[in-house]
Amino acid sequence: MSGLTYETVARIAQQGGLIYFGLIFLAGVVYALRPSKKAEFQHAARMPLDDEELV
Repeated sequence: MSGLTYETVARIAQQGGLIYFGLIFLAGVVYALRPSKKAEFQHAARMPLDDEELV
């Protein structure tokens, strides 16, 4: 019989998922903290406070 049991496959899938979502999280943090995006994020943060009517 093969060495791949349910427990082995489940452990590999869990560790792979953890690494995958960890990398996605780190990519999001790097994107959000890029200095070139600072002005864009500040503008987006002020949008609810602006008195302009969007028509």
